[in-house]
Amino acid sequence: MSPNGSDRSPRRPMRRKLLQALTAGLVLATATGCTWEDFPRLGMPTPTTEEAPRILSLWQGSWAAALAVGVLVWGLILWSAFFHRRSRTKVEVPPQTRYNMPIEALYTVVPLIIVSVFFYFTARDESELLKLEKKPDVTVNVVGFQWSWCFNYVENVDGSTGDAKQAKELEAIPDRYKEAFPADAGGVYDCGVPGTRNPQTNNPGPTLWLPEGKRVRFVLTSRDVIHSFWVVPFLMKQDVIPGHTNAFEVTPNREGTFLGKCAELCGVDHSRMLFNVKVVSPERYEQHLKDLAKKGQTGYVPAGIAQTSHEKNRETNNL
Repeated sequence: MSPNGSDRSPRRPMRRKLLQALTAGLVLATATGCTWEDFPRLGMPTPTTEEAPRILSLWQGSWAAALAVGVLVWGLILWSAFFHRRSRTKVEVPPQTRYNMPIEALYTVVPLIIVSVFFYFTARDESELLKLEKKPDVTVNVVGFQWSWCFNYVENVDGSTGDAKQAKELEAIPDRYKEAFPADAGGVYDCGVPGTRNPQTNNPGPTLWLPEGKRVRFVLTSRDVIHSFWVVPFLMKQDVIPGHTNAFEVTPNREGTFLGKCAELCGVDHSRMLFNVKVVSPERYEQHLKDLAKKGQTGYVPAGIAQTSHEKNRETNNL
């Protein structure tokens, strides 16, 4: 009985609070800026490369598996809470279960199966995403430094003479990547500072130009600390490590100007390490390289810290 002598259950206010909490959670989950078309991507932006849908599919599958496991666990918790709660009339301790080998085996085997499935799909997609072609259409050496980016376009451009394979500025790049460089690639470059702005969008940071429909290899090097090269709608990022060269390839399939940023806390002005990626037609891309050459931005800026000799050309199975 309640203190005032009535038989009213004290659970009713608790149920009311639970209903209010569930209602508030539903409002928070649905009252966002996303449209119905955005919902299936589960927070991911619209993919803009041929490789990005594979990443999106892995993301969606991971969420679906996590939701299935969560529903099962929540269901078992609620089932236990409602159907095995203490009786009002019986106060004895319920039967205790110990050393139940089938249940303990189930608790061990099921998580192992879940982790193994996640590992399989992750390893399968990772091997495809990090695969490098013998001869990509375009090669860009992305140089990270505190607090901005430089882009070395390894191309044979009119008005620029030299050879990227022999360039002193690119000594930090291992030979296994230089094998894919075009012959007599004098190259051009573009560098930025945190105050640089894109002239069309006014977004902060330098602008990296890429041709639509061409396979682009990014060779990532750093001059100082660890950074991370992340083009948001590419759904792909990779660390930029001093003394170690990373690389990956994408094929942009949608024209436009997209945002990029450093995704690794690299120091006090990390938040200012922004850049833009402008995907244009191949003809306009070639014209942009010629414009850089006319501005005198020929050759290459130093790529960064070189790898140690015993590690420089060890990973030959990547190509």
